[in-house]
Amino acid sequence: MARPIWTGSLSFGLLNIPIQLMPGERRTDISFRMLDSRTKSPVRYERVNADTGEEVPWKEIVKAYEYDKGSYVVLEPSDIAAAASDNKEMIVLDAFVDERAISPAYLEKPYLLVPGKKAEKGYVLLREVLKKSGRVGIGRVVIRTREYLSMVVPEGDALMLILMRFPQELVDPAEYKIPEGGTSKWKITPKEMEMARTLLESMSAEWKPDDYRDEFRERLTAVIKKRIKTKGATTRIEEEEEAPPVEAATNVVDFMALLQQSLKKKGAAGKGDDTGDGGGGGKTAKKTARAPAKKAARTVAKARKQA
Repeated sequence: MARPIWTGSLSFGLLNIPIQLMPGERRTDISFRMLDSRTKSPVRYERVNADTGEEVPWKEIVKAYEYDKGSYVVLEPSDIAAAASDNKEMIVLDAFVDERAISPAYLEKPYLLVPGKKAEKGYVLLREVLKKSGRVGIGRVVIRTREYLSMVVPEGDALMLILMRFPQELVDPAEYKIPEGGTSKWKITPKEMEMARTLLESMSAEWKPDDYRDEFRERLTAVIKKRIKTKGATTRIEEEEEAPPVEAATNVVDFMALLQQSLKKKGAAGKGDDTGDGGGGGKTAKKTARAPAKKAARTVAKARKQA
């Protein structure tokens, strides 16, 4: 069983749901190890000083940023820690937006959210309200040292966290030579359009993920098995034992009271502000969404200290 990335909580309004952040993908790439062709010994990567050619121990390595060609500034661990978010081991949802408004270009990597003990009710509550509303939760999450934009979306009986790209990470299509204009500009005739539509309809099908396999991996696996039988060469790698997962701290929660408090906090600011754009409406909605989220984060942090 996979180990959790971290154990923490999912927060929206004043509701706090203890969860485990679990891997949501399984890499199936076939990896190779480099060997010395003369002795068949493993080849290691070494950290070598570019000037002296000597190997550098880990304790002597520091991180530096190249702010100009050939010019670096060294960063201390405290410098990086100062830039880190306070929301460690917590997913704070700032807004709920229309899922259809999010371009697939923003989606990056999936994780699964698993509820802690006695957290099932809050988990199901959020899952079902997302399903019925057609909206997804948008917030931020810290994984290791980096903060990511993220989306919480229902997937069957599960809640899935999908890491998202920030807008500045996407390339503007205008940077490339993309054909502009419609069919008339490119002299596409109605008959060509009809034929293309007919072809598309003839190839239409239901999405069945199990119909698609990594055929290259299958063929390469067969080649490897054949080589093993021919050469009789195997390599044994000792796997590390998995540590038992740590359960999140849980408490019996009065969901109705927390929901009522969250709505009171939002107050009159939420009235008449539904623009229908799927993003909760303008700057006012963003501010009102963040306020209870931040307070919830402080409440959870205080509860953790008392525990």
